[in-house]
Amino acid sequence: MKITVTSVLVDDQDKALAFYTDVLGFRKKTDIPLGDHRWLTVVSPEAPDGVELVLEPDEHPAARPFKAALVEDGIPFTSFGVDDVQREYERLRGLRVHFTQEPTAMGPVTTAVFDDTCGNLIQIAAQ
Repeated sequence: MKITVTSVLVDDQDKALAFYTDVLGFRKKTDIPLGDHRWLTVVSPEAPDGVELVLEPDEHPAARPFKAALVEDGIPFTSFGVDDVQREYERLRGLRVHFTQEPTAMGPVTTAVFDDTCGNLIQIAAQ
């Protein structure tokens, strides 16, 4: 068994696609219209056939309160691996990404947390 698809709940798929591709550097893989929304996925350019991230509309009644509670408590919705947290932090800050946690060493791992502009906090981490 392996993970092939995971998702992040977003408040606007077009805004999310722009942020996750133009800012974070992911690549669009799938874009299939489904009524008011789309099956919209992005992948890492380092693993184009790897795990897909679905930019999932947050329209379920439980989604927005759940996301708001995580943000209120400073809890990231998910985490992405990077080679160098400090370098990625500086690159993203240069693109005006808002961080809620600067790079912080936590034992063998360094993490930082940013706002994805779509209602989520996202962590980046490196060992």
